[in-house]
Amino acid sequence: MSGLTAQAAALPPAAARRPETALHRAGRLALFALAVVGGLAGIGEIWLHVTSDPVGDAHAYFAAATRLNAGLPLYPAAADPSTNTIYLYPPLLAIALRPLALLPFPIFAAAWEAIVLGSFVLLIVQLGAGPRTWLAIGILGIPIGWALAIGQAHVPLTLLLAIGQPWSIALAANVKVFPALVILWWIGRREWQAFGAFLGWMLVFGLIQLLLDWNATWAFLRGGVGLAQLGDVHNISPYVFISPQVWVVLLIAGCLATLALAKTRFGWPVAVALGTLSPPRLLVYMLTGLLAAIREPRQAGATDPSALPDVATAYARAVR
Repeated sequence: MSGLTAQAAALPPAAARRPETALHRAGRLALFALAVVGGLAGIGEIWLHVTSDPVGDAHAYFAAATRLNAGLPLYPAAADPSTNTIYLYPPLLAIALRPLALLPFPIFAAAWEAIVLGSFVLLIVQLGAGPRTWLAIGILGIPIGWALAIGQAHVPLTLLLAIGQPWSIALAANVKVFPALVILWWIGRREWQAFGAFLGWMLVFGLIQLLLDWNATWAFLRGGVGLAQLGDVHNISPYVFISPQVWVVLLIAGCLATLALAKTRFGWPVAVALGTLSPPRLLVYMLTGLLAAIREPRQAGATDPSALPDVATAYARAVR
């Protein structure tokens, strides 16, 4: 046990540790207050949508999968982008939901909401159910509450972002396109193996879509979804809120910042923010994706530095 004693002796005494300043305490209290207010607002947001349009976005996924089952176009020209029945994603999600869409809509909606809620639970587990996670959930209470109440695909997408592996980022990019920008984090870190694996997974998911539904996949690639479908919604993207030119400048700046900061502790949060905030159609519930920024994913095959070691491992390290 001499190694353990030496390690304990090497730790700085409590009196020698940096004391918490008044400014730090005030900042922590401000964040806590913001989380409480945000959490209460999120509960209100859930109540608002549960009583007005519960699982509202399930209509879009059900209608899209039903169209595929009926042999109809996935992206009809007459679709109104200002409603929650519009489907503005790559075809993979609609293809995956085709078997479920054979059931009556109430059963479909209940099953889909179970997937969304289950994804949120797994997201908390992935991030670690600690104070930092709960603080972030509280601060993002409104977008999270909105996304959960309407059954938004952005909740499973956030889980995929938080996992942060090549396959999960590729899958997220095939749910909503802009998460693909997260790969700039790997490029900036020169992690070419992860970047190559991402490209391989993108190819796999693309081939799956082509094989399962050539027409829908080709329609998407031909521009079935584009800037013409922004719709008259509460869009907070600079593309609409300011101008398309400012949006382009901010997008380029975000890409350069992600590359420049990739090797720092700010790299992953900036990459997640880029993938979350870049869409020209940006609704408040999409800010849920920022949750994935609070914990940097580990490299494939590497140990998780934040994971607690088992008793045997801890003892072996102590007496080494």
